[in-house]
Amino acid sequence: MRGPERPKFGVVVLTMGNRPDDLKRGLTSLTSQRDVEVDVVVVGNGWQPVGLPDGVKAKSLPENLGIPAGRNAGVSLVEGELLFFLDDDACLPEDDILARMAAQFEADPTLGMIQPRVVDPDGREAPRRWIPRVRVGDPTQSSPAMNVWEGAVAIRRAAFEFAGGWPEPFWYAHEGIELAWRVWDGGFYVRYDGEIEVHHPAIQPTRHAEFYRFQARNRVWLARRNLPLPVGVIYVLVWAGVSALRLRSRPALLETLRGYRIGLTESGGQRRPMSWRTIWRMTRAGRPPII
Repeated sequence: MRGPERPKFGVVVLTMGNRPDDLKRGLTSLTSQRDVEVDVVVVGNGWQPVGLPDGVKAKSLPENLGIPAGRNAGVSLVEGELLFFLDDDACLPEDDILARMAAQFEADPTLGMIQPRVVDPDGREAPRRWIPRVRVGDPTQSSPAMNVWEGAVAIRRAAFEFAGGWPEPFWYAHEGIELAWRVWDGGFYVRYDGEIEVHHPAIQPTRHAEFYRFQARNRVWLARRNLPLPVGVIYVLVWAGVSALRLRSRPALLETLRGYRIGLTESGGQRRPMSWRTIWRMTRAGRPPII
C-alpha cells in the first residue's frame, strides 16, 4: 500500500554565478528537506550553471534579464502545486522548513504566500525591510503581510499564476510588493511567519544611482499597474514625501526625481487594478495600499 503523497515544491534558485559557495550551501539545504518532494532548477541570469547536485536542473539565460524575469524563467521548468523561490545567498537552516510551510498551505486554502523570518547567521541585526509591516515590533511575531522580502518565499502555484508572476518590467526593487498585492487580489492572503527561520547575510543594498532611480520608478509603476486611480495618487504622493525625508544627497534627489519622471512617462506594463474589495480586506488586515 502506498503511503500518503508528500507535498511537492517547485523550487527556483536565481544566481549570476558569482557566489558559488553560497549557492552550494543553499542547494544543499534544499535537497536535504524532509517530508516533501523538491523539484529544483537553478536559473543562471547571464550565466550557465555548472557543478550542480544530482537531480538539480539548470537553466541558462544568455543575458541578465533582471531579478523578476530571472525568477519567472524557472517556474515552467519545475513541477509542484507549491512554489518556493530562494536567492543564491540564502539557505534553510533546518530540514523541515518546507514541510512546515506545506502544512500551513494544506490547513488553510485561503493562504496564498508565506514569507518566513529572515535571520543573519552571524548574528548581525536584521534590516527593517525584512519584516513586512509598518510597526516591526517583535520579529518572531507572525502577521498578515502586504509585501514580502523576495529572497525566500513560498507561494501556491495557483496564486502565482493569478498574479501573473513577478513583474518583469521592474528589473529590481519592489517586486515583492506587487506580487503580494496581486495574491491578495486573487482572494488569498499573505502571511509573514515569524516562527519559521531562513538565513541570509544582513547586507545593506548599495545606495548607487540605479537604486534610487529604480525605487522611485517602480513606486509609480506599482500604482499605475495595480491601484484604482484615487488610491494610486495617494500612494505616490505619500511615498514622494517619505522619499524626500530620507534623501541625504543631491545625486540621490536627482536620481529619485528622474525615477518618478520615468515612472510617469514610460510604460510599466499592463494595468490591472485591484478591486475595492481587496483594498478593504487589506485595510482590515492592518495596512491599506497607501504606504
